[in-house]
Amino acid sequence: MPRLIPHPTVIPAAGNKPKVIREYVGRVNTDTQALSLAHMQSPAGWTEPGQRPEFDEYTLVLKGSLTVEFEGGSLKVGAGQAVIAAKGEWVRYSSPDPEGAEYIALCLPAFSPQTVHRD
Repeated sequence: MPRLIPHPTVIPAAGNKPKVIREYVGRVNTDTQALSLAHMQSPAGWTEPGQRPEFDEYTLVLKGSLTVEFEGGSLKVGAGQAVIAAKGEWVRYSSPDPEGAEYIALCLPAFSPQTVHRD
């Protein structure tokens, strides 16, 4: 039988400014280890520490844009675009533009503070 997720759990976020993470599926809201699915909203000027996670992260930008830094460069990901960061790859996300960013993140396996390995 399908399982309704009636609401997300708001998760504390890393970074220099407050960012809202609403986890719909994952270790916290549904006790799901296989993947996590979250709706994110980051303000203009937000940046987080770099990370080298033990999970693949798939990000779909809904509004605004994200900058994704990686070893050797950076990408700007705009609304309607997506980016994949492979596990073991160093990345740092930020939303430097005035409109900030709204996006969906899917992590395989599920996000965990113990497996994100922040700088």
